[in-house]
Amino acid sequence: MPLTEITIDDIESLAVGAWVLGTGGGGSPYLGLLNMRALYKEGYRVQLMPASELADDDWVAAVSNMGAPLVGQERLTDSRTIARAVDLMERHTRYRFRGIMALEIGGGNSIQPLMAAAHLKRPVIDSDMMGRAYPEAQMTSVAVGDLEPCPLTTVDVRGLESVVEKVPTWKWMERVSRKICVEYGSIASTCKAPRTGAEVKKWGIHGTTTKAIAIGHAVREAQRTHGDPIAAILSVEPGKVLYKGKVIDVERRATEGFLRGRTRFDGMEEWRGAAMEINFQNEWIVAWLDGTPIAMSPDLICVLDSVSGEAVGTETIRYGQRVTVIALPPPPVFLSPKGLQHVGPRAFSYDIEFKSVFA
Repeated sequence: MPLTEITIDDIESLAVGAWVLGTGGGGSPYLGLLNMRALYKEGYRVQLMPASELADDDWVAAVSNMGAPLVGQERLTDSRTIARAVDLMERHTRYRFRGIMALEIGGGNSIQPLMAAAHLKRPVIDSDMMGRAYPEAQMTSVAVGDLEPCPLTTVDVRGLESVVEKVPTWKWMERVSRKICVEYGSIASTCKAPRTGAEVKKWGIHGTTTKAIAIGHAVREAQRTHGDPIAAILSVEPGKVLYKGKVIDVERRATEGFLRGRTRFDGMEEWRGAAMEINFQNEWIVAWLDGTPIAMSPDLICVLDSVSGEAVGTETIRYGQRVTVIALPPPPVFLSPKGLQHVGPRAFSYDIEFKSVFA
């Protein structure tokens, strides 16, 4: 079984790269990174396993934090909490999980499976179900594939534990689990519906942990050598620069377990005189240039610090920041008509026909 040990340097790069893939959401990786630094100092280790090595009848846990990213900055992460969500699922289903995977590779949720794996001594599967970050339960490749949405376990640091045993649809799973999350204080650790090895191999988005590490390594190497970190990202991912500017206004509110709002930018360099606005629901969803939508989900809209190349989250963006906005291509599963029903602009209540930056 080809298992590869994830080094602490890999985890440092993962935190940077997954923040880029988070498209503003998924929660800041920083607190998860601090947890992993502490766990590695204590002697814990985590291994990475390709999905192709799963047996069809293996069981895989898919984990994530759920809630508003702003609240995640205020309630510190404890690595044992996400491990409890997996343990609760094992006790509830009586399955023993072969490995643990991220629901979404974006942001801090990229590190959640590593924290659970360290405590439970299972490998991390090099796949996820979004290829980025999305705010709602039905915005996954497995939902596009009409796989079973339940059961779900939800825990928090105070010892609260909930199990959603049965729901008819993914949208109902989102509605019910979001209500639980809001009652918990708009942040919770979750283990999603267990997936078989066959389901992961067919519907997972593969190699995404490795991809995030590669992006982060490129950014960190550019920082070390005083190179251009934006160019470094575009050397390992086929993206496009959309805009450069300065943040002139941020409007955000935590509501119904989400962070919603918009950010406005004033153009710099060749975009001087051009105004951009990006609307968000945890993640950057639609970018408007002088009132015209130029980028939208499922294309990845990434707002990056122009100097460091590191991502700027919807909960951390602030007035005066100099940023570069780039787009990265989405996983093909979300470009199908069914995929666009789940994650296209109309899924976020924008009456816009999807047009890809890469069309």
